[in-house]
Formats: sequence, structure tokens, C-alpha cells
Amino acid sequence: MNWRAGRRCVWRWGRWPLLALLLLWAADRLFPLPLPGDDLARVVLAEDGTPLWRFADADGVWRYPVTADEVSPYYLEALLTYEDRWFYRHPGVNPLALARATWQNLSGGRVLSGGSTLSMQVARLLDPHSRSLPGKLKQLWRTAQLEWHLSKDEILALYLNRAPFGGTLQGVAAASWAYLGKPPGQLTRSEAALLAVLPQAPSRLRPDRHPGRAQAARDKVLQRLAAFEVWSRAAVDEALEEPVLLAPRQEPRLAPLLARRLNRPGSPPLIRTLIDAPLQRRLEDLLLGWRARLPEATSAGILVVEAQNMAVRAYLGSVDINDARRFGHVDMVQALRSPGSTLKPFLYGMAMDAGLIHSASLLQDVPRRYGDYRPGNFSSGFTGPVSASEALATSLNLPAVQLLEAYGPKRFAGELRGAGLPLALPPLAEPNLALILGGGGARLEDLVTGYSAFARAGKTARPRLQAQDELHERRLLSPGAAWIVRRILSGQSRPDRDPRAQLAQRPSLAWKTGTSYGFRDAWAIGVGPRYLIGVWLGRPDGTPVPGQFGLASAAPLLLQVHDLLVNRDGQRGIAQPVDAVPAGIGVAAICWPLGQAMPRNDPNCRRQRFAWTLDGTVPPTLPAADQPLGLGLRQTVWLNPAGLRVAPGCPDASAHELAFWPAALEPWLPRRERRAARLPAIDPDCPALAEPLPAPLSIVGVRPGDQLRRPASSAEPLRLQLSALGGGGRRWWFLDGAPVAESMADAPVSQALPRPGRYQLSVLDESGQTARVEFRVSD
Repeated sequence: MNWRAGRRCVWRWGRWPLLALLLLWAADRLFPLPLPGDDLARVVLAEDGTPLWRFADADGVWRYPVTADEVSPYYLEALLTYEDRWFYRHPGVNPLALARATWQNLSGGRVLSGGSTLSMQVARLLDPHSRSLPGKLKQLWRTAQLEWHLSKDEILALYLNRAPFGGTLQGVAAASWAYLGKPPGQLTRSEAALLAVLPQAPSRLRPDRHPGRAQAARDKVLQRLAAFEVWSRAAVDEALEEPVLLAPRQEPRLAPLLARRLNRPGSPPLIRTLIDAPLQRRLEDLLLGWRARLPEATSAGILVVEAQNMAVRAYLGSVDINDARRFGHVDMVQALRSPGSTLKPFLYGMAMDAGLIHSASLLQDVPRRYGDYRPGNFSSGFTGPVSASEALATSLNLPAVQLLEAYGPKRFAGELRGAGLPLALPPLAEPNLALILGGGGARLEDLVTGYSAFARAGKTARPRLQAQDELHERRLLSPGAAWIVRRILSGQSRPDRDPRAQLAQRPSLAWKTGTSYGFRDAWAIGVGPRYLIGVWLGRPDGTPVPGQFGLASAAPLLLQVHDLLVNRDGQRGIAQPVDAVPAGIGVAAICWPLGQAMPRNDPNCRRQRFAWTLDGTVPPTLPAADQPLGLGLRQTVWLNPAGLRVAPGCPDASAHELAFWPAALEPWLPRRERRAARLPAIDPDCPALAEPLPAPLSIVGVRPGDQLRRPASSAEPLRLQLSALGGGGRRWWFLDGAPVAESMADAPVSQALPRPGRYQLSVLDESGQTARVEFRVSD
């Protein structure tokens, strides 16, 4: 053979392998390996990895993706020993195993054994095929592609996450959580052997339905592990003693509305949160127990945040996502609602920082008119003179409106927005005085953001749902103002002489309730030793719930959640933080009505109070913009040696400064404290000029202390015919703090009294004068 003939021979025989390689390459391109893509199956996890909620793929299957490093070594040993001992050595197909299986099946006359490797099983999972010869050839082709494109560890990972485990479960992690309630990294030998054999016949061997079959299959795996000396005989015998008795399979069903919120386009298969799964479960059970106590169509929202790092530990957006009658699909943590009185603590803290008030400043809980706006109190009429701390603690409306008028509604809304608590207003509307009583919109999570200032030395931070959420702090209040407001909300309205004597005191729960107009929303926001708690109750569609208000409805739920958290920390041995006193906090003895420090024996010290102060500042009493009659709190009078009031030019006259209560408070003062009683008598020999006071305002139709009785023969409510004498201009009438009527001059007003009990009737005129009477009605 010459060299030309040799070349032809080489080409004749060598072209076939090359052609085969080209054909395989083309087939791989034309029929690519169907590797799984993003099928939108998601699992939302708690901080410890516990599944909270799952979103299935288009076939209803849910998975919990894991790597081999996250699975117990026991499971990997059991799987590889039972299914494919030579997995890391064969090229995808094990000829010896195929030959052995073929011989056993032919000699037995039926299928007794399978020769599929793990790679072949993964190929079948990725591209299912029939049991015919073409189907087997297809499986071999896909197996070859797997081995060509992927490493052994990548093929193993596909099996770990795609193996069937019965029903809608795929993957060892999903099976471990559903059947055993634990992560796959914590499997025992017995559990590992059970899960290793389950994919062979997932429906027939389901341990929750067929525990006997499952145990027999598990024992077969264990015996093989002992025979191949993978595990010791003693370890296998111990595993064999464990029975297979499992509760019905549990799918993750916690925090559904949070899961829906976080399941955004592009989310990873595992969505990790900062939720505390046991706490979430206990609170969901607690709220389900409350369902029978809630009115029809009423839902609830609860948000629990760890104050130190603002991690959201529990998120309950509704009572029950499956309860359509209660609009369970609406997330009330994010819903925009009227915040009621929950904004008041921020205003009092800001006013302290601005030097407008201290904790014992004199405020006025009296009827007021601001243009067409006539705010009232929630119940029980008006109180008259009240300290700032008492007004906040009892959530009085009129002092808050007085304070907001002095601070400025736009300034107030702007500072809240800058601290992460934006208030929604109607289109083209600007912040006004109604804002402090709920005349805007806020979200539960935003309110919790604002209240974090009372736990974080005046700085707010948004709740963090996931570990990657950054902690952004914004200054809302000074540390001192935040500390004082927190003390007031925790029930200590008045300071001791030395606040630093309480350094060792553990902080109790500071909390504030709120009710929106028309009983549509009931709120309770709490600041505990470690946690911020936000609670909302109401109807998601915004319809009123008569009789539902913050103190009666939301507060009991808040207190129950707080007790659960405190007891839980106690059982875990978690120490509660000490509530230290910030620098700049002091205590001062102040006197009303001027609101400043002075000796107790000073005649102008009409009532002494103790106040918390900031940096030694003691602001004077805040005047009201509509101070009636233009009378100030200080007045200089000229007295002769006999103590009688005289004109400034009279012989031996000396100037004296007298402090008077705000004129609007006169109806609530003892007679000896009123302006007329405080002014000395006029000396007739050298008289002082009399003050040009209008006729005092008074109510006609009922007298203070009257005991009224409804006629026994009538089922109609008692009705009074009322009028007002004195004063000037229009009159505005209030019954138990709520506006009820308006009249001109001395025109009569008819007022029904529908129930027996105590009533307070007040009237306000255009000059700012007020009058009031208290009386009782009995059956």
C-alpha cells in the first residue's frame, strides 16, 4: 500500500468519529437540555429559615431550594448508597447496573429492579418520557447531555430540588419541612433513610397516609446501609427502632400578606425575612381567637418591631386572608387610614423642643372656635385648666388643637414627613388644625416608624422586613423630649423631685390609642422595653363600627400582645433594657397660672406643679390665639397702703403685678380664683378706672347641679329649651364636649338628652367667653 492509499484508508475510517461528534453537537444545539428556569415558585422564609408561605409554580408544585451543603450528610449517604453508589465514577449510565437489572427482570418475569442512575433520574425529571424503547433512548440522550454540560455536584443539586415527594412537593427540603417540620440539615439517620426512598413511589409511600409502607421501605434502605458498612450496625439498629408516625402534611401558611408584598417580579426563589416564626404563629392564633369578639366585617392589623434594629418580628395584615367577609385580602399594615389621636405625642414632643411648653404647662380644655372649625372632645365634656402631660395622657382634643395652632400645622406635617411619617391629605388641601385629630391619612407601619422615636432617643427608623434593608435614622425629637413623652405615655405624668433616682427602673409599656371620626378606625400603638407594637381594628371598606374606639377595642389587644412578648422574653432569660435619663432632663417646681418657677408663698403662685424640663428651660403659659376680651395673664394694679385699688397718680400708690388665669377658664375655676375675686376692691376716694368688661355669658334653662327626671309617662327623651344671656354675637353649644347646636344672640336652642346620667353643657360666644353647667338626668 502506497502512501496515497494509506491516506484514503485513514480518511475512510477516521471520518466516522468526526462525523458522529458533529452530529452530536448539532443534536445538542437543536434539542438543548431543558434545564429548569424561573417557574415563579417561591418560598418566603422566617429569619431562622422556617417556611412562612409558599407560591407554587404553574403546576401547583412548591419547592424549597437547597444546596448539598445545606442537607444532612446522613441523607446524602443514604441516597447515594441506595440509589447510585457509583454516581461520582460512572459517565451517567452504569452498564453493570443496567445489565444486572435486565437479568433480574427477565428471569423474574416482571420488573424487580431498576438500573437508573441518579443522572438518569434527573434526566427523566427534566424531560419526562414513556417507558417504551424510544422513551428510554430519549432518557439516555438527556443523560448524556447532563453529563456533558453539568458537573456531578450540579446534577446532584438538581435531584435534591426536583425529586418528587408526593402530592405537590418537590425536593428534599420541601419534604423535610412538610413531613417533619425541620430543615433538611437536621435530619436523623431514620428520617434521612425515609426521605431517600420516598421518591421511588411518592404516592404509595407517603408517610402521612401509609406509615406502614413507608416504614418497610425505610427499613430496606437502613439494612442496605448496614450491609455496605456505610453506617454501623448499632446505628442502624437504633434507627430501625424509630416508628414512622407523622402528622398530616403541613404546608407553610404564615404571614400571607407579607409574603404577597415581598413576592415581587425578579424575587429570588427563597425570600428571606426577619420574621420570628414562633411569634408569628402565636399571634396569628391569638388574632383568630379574637375573631368572634370582633363586629361583623371587621378586620385587624398587628405589627411587632424590635426597636433596637427595627426588624419586623410579626406581621399580621388581616384577621384571616381566607375570610372574604372581613376583607381578609386587604393588608391593613399598609392601608391608608385616619390616625385619630395617635399623632398627639409627636406634637407635644415637638412643642417641648421648640420651647413652647414643659410637661406641666397650663393648657385650656375649653370650647373653642377656629373659623368654621369647632373641635370637640371624645367624651365627658371639657376639663378647663389641664397640664400638658395630663392632656396628652387623657388624649384631650382642645389642648392639642391649641398647641398645634401655636406650633403651626404646616410645620408639624413637614417635620413628620421628614421623619418618615407622611400624612396624606385630599387633593390641593393644606395641613390645618384638624390634622391633630385625624384629619389626614396614615399607615400603620408609618405610625410605628414615628413611634420608634420614643424608643430610639428621638430618632425614627423604618421597619426592616429583610436583612438587606438598611437602617436609616432620622431625627424627629431631642432625646429629652422623646424620654418625657414616653414617660407620660407609660403612666407617669408627674415627675419625682429627682428623675435620676429612677435610673434602675425598667421601662413599662408606653402606649397611645386613637379613634377616627365616625368610629371607623381604632388604634393602639405601644412602645415596650424591647418592641414597638402597632394595632389597628376596623372595617377595611371604611364603614363605621358604632361603639368601637381605641381604648375599648384596640388597647386590650395591644396589652395582650405586650404581655405575650414580655413573658416570652422572661422564659428565654432575655434581660430588659434600663430606661436611662438623657442629659438635660431636670425637674422644676412651677406655678399656675404663669407656668414658671416661683416661691410657693408668692401670691401669684395659685397652684404649684412639678414639671420635667429640657436644658433648664421653663416656658411661660402658652396663650390662646382667641384669648377672650384681650385680657392677659399679668396685670399691673396700683394699691394704696390699705390694699385698695387706686389710680396710678394717687398718694402713696404702689404698683403690684397680679397673675390671672386665662379668661376662657373662668367657668371651671373656683370663685375665689376668678378675675373678679382676685382684683382688690376700688378705693372710693381715689378710684381706679374700671375694666370695660362685657356682660358675662350665662346659660338659661338648666342650672348647675340640677337633678332632672324624665316623665314616667313618656318614652321620649328629655328635651331642654336653652338660651344664653350676656356675651355677644353667635353662640356655639357643646354637650359633653361634642358640638350640638349654633344660635344667634339669645335665640333659644332645643336639646334632647337621650340617656340618664351626668351631662356637661357648654356654650361659646364670638368674643371667646364660655359658660358651662353640669347636671344629671335620671329615669
